[in-house]
Amino acid sequence: MTSCIAFDIELADIIDLAPGEDLNGRGPFRIACAAAYDGNAVTHWYGRDAAGEPDAHMAPADVHAALMHLRSEQEAGARLVAWNGLAFDLRWMGVAAQDLGLARHIALDLYDPMFQLFVERGFPVALAKVARGFHITEGKSMDGAAAPHEWQAGNRQSVLDYVAQDCRLTEQVFGHIERTGELRWISARGEPKSHAMPALHPVCELLDRPLPDTSWMTDPWPRSKFTGWLDASA
Repeated sequence: MTSCIAFDIELADIIDLAPGEDLNGRGPFRIACAAAYDGNAVTHWYGRDAAGEPDAHMAPADVHAALMHLRSEQEAGARLVAWNGLAFDLRWMGVAAQDLGLARHIALDLYDPMFQLFVERGFPVALAKVARGFHITEGKSMDGAAAPHEWQAGNRQSVLDYVAQDCRLTEQVFGHIERTGELRWISARGEPKSHAMPALHPVCELLDRPLPDTSWMTDPWPRSKFTGWLDASA
């Protein structure tokens, strides 16, 4: 089994969303930091000020360097994984790096279990609910929505620690799915749920899958909500 590298980003922009509002609709974003975890060590990326300390946000060259690293790991045979990395992280990293083409190449080879669940069932599930479903006890030092506030307040090491925690959590979830052959989560009603996932697939192998039955949903999401930017960057 090839190695797994989990990655995540945190935003520098403070955004207050209305109930049900899609964060993607507020893009583009400034990126505070990014991180990747290979099962042993965490690698961070962030901008640096004149004193060498974490800057207010990453410059295009900083984000591009992170993307180049992720792509080089893929080309070396590693499986790159992110939770909602297709619809969010890679899309906006590509914009911030001014290289959507590179981000697209990475995205097509990305393993995104949330996107795979959406393709197979028609709905996504948050990473925290999946972690609960697998009884993963990796602690989180803050809520994701608080990270931009903490970054702008100067508590940047706390945010760097937090993004590393999310990477470790994603890597653990990926491993649990592979070992059990299913994705488990806790529903909004507090009930344990599961979906058979005997094999995890890269995004490129999921794009042409048949659409799932969403006739029971009031307002199902179109697949383009996740993939639309890939066509625009082709």
